[in-house]
Amino acid sequence: PPVMSDQKTTKRSVQVFGRKKNSTAVSYITDGKGMIRVNGVPLKLVQPEMLRYKVFEPILLLGKDTFANIDIRIRVRGGGYVSQIYAIRQAIAKGIIAWTQKYVDEHTKAELREALILYDRTLLVADPRRMEPKKFGGKGARARYQKSYR
Repeated sequence: PPVMSDQKTTKRSVQVFGRKKNSTAVSYITDGKGMIRVNGVPLKLVQPEMLRYKVFEPILLLGKDTFANIDIRIRVRGGGYVSQIYAIRQAIAKGIIAWTQKYVDEHTKAELREALILYDRTLLVADPRRMEPKKFGGKGARARYQKSYR
């Protein structure tokens, strides 16, 4: 039988997640030729197209050459359309930073990180806001039903 242990010697990869509300996007980054896929679909076809530019932001900010020799595969689940888009862009941004730190160098990582933070902090820092649970006596978490005396 063939020996399986030889294969895992030079597999360079990083796994990072991005979150927004109830969505979680996990990005798996390996050596490659610039392919980025979300749930098996190319990044160019991400729906809804109104928010497609949001997903391209980290790529446009850091330049295509940063992404030229890596592949990114992203799995995303939970939440709605918008929060999934935000989770994806965060997963891409955090992933490229992690990759740079692990396989390139600290100085390049600091530069990329600075560029992302200057543009939009949520690209690297998760938004801690969550939905507050609804309570009785009203139609939402804080809103109460109207009361009348007569």
